[in-house]
Amino acid sequence: MTALAPTALSPAEEARAAAVKPRRWGSWYVAEHRIRAIQSYYKTLLFTAVGSPFMYLFALGVGLATLVDKNSGGAFSGTSYLAFVAPALIASAAVTAAVEECTYPILMGFKWNAIFYGMNAAPLTGRQIVNGVFLAVIARILPTTIIFFLVMLVFGAVPSPWGFLNIVIATVTGMSFGVVIASYMATVETDAGQPAFIQRFIIAPLLLFSGTFFPLTSMPIYLQWIGWISPLWHGTQLGRDVSFGQVEPGWLVAVHIAFPLALIAFGWVRTQRVVTRRLNK
Repeated sequence: MTALAPTALSPAEEARAAAVKPRRWGSWYVAEHRIRAIQSYYKTLLFTAVGSPFMYLFALGVGLATLVDKNSGGAFSGTSYLAFVAPALIASAAVTAAVEECTYPILMGFKWNAIFYGMNAAPLTGRQIVNGVFLAVIARILPTTIIFFLVMLVFGAVPSPWGFLNIVIATVTGMSFGVVIASYMATVETDAGQPAFIQRFIIAPLLLFSGTFFPLTSMPIYLQWIGWISPLWHGTQLGRDVSFGQVEPGWLVAVHIAFPLALIAFGWVRTQRVVTRRLNK
């Protein structure tokens, strides 16, 4: 008995069959693409990820912190200045990494190397492209925060066993900045220095006005509102809560958790909508 020859598929059926896998795993393919791109400058990232925490924590632990501790009068929730500032520094490192990956790479995907249009021409949706990019941003932030936390341990800047949660808190803080900035960068048609503007006039000032180096309450009341609306302040305070048991009202801890998560939800969904609309107009 002769076996029946397989039925040949029409071109349309072949195209539909080939699209099944990308449709299902498209976000992960995009993430893989971005991670491979990040690997091209991994040496720089590794040097920064290791060098920055050593530089900051050594300077503070050996230099400034010793002077501050002698004259603080218990102003830092009963802990050392190094332990007080370390959660802010790890959160700041995560924010910096997220902003780097959510500014120029987003603009590049539409302009200089319009890879987003190529992805969209394949069986990938704008939503999958955005999901993949953000998954890659998380993959960039996590090693940064893990390395930073390990350096914090070396310098004795994590008194509490719950301090490891700083890795998660810092990652969420970084993403709360990154996705909102990405939702803006996806609308940019012409490069007029917007990424540099964001770094210099938004991220850098927030580092100073988010209770990073001193308690927010030590600032004039008319400047404290900047910290209240800054995800960095919320992430920093939450990091201090788990690092050395800083005592805060339960409702305020809930706000520290909810505010960055709300920004991530808003920025993620808005970026999906903006990218999808721009790719299909």
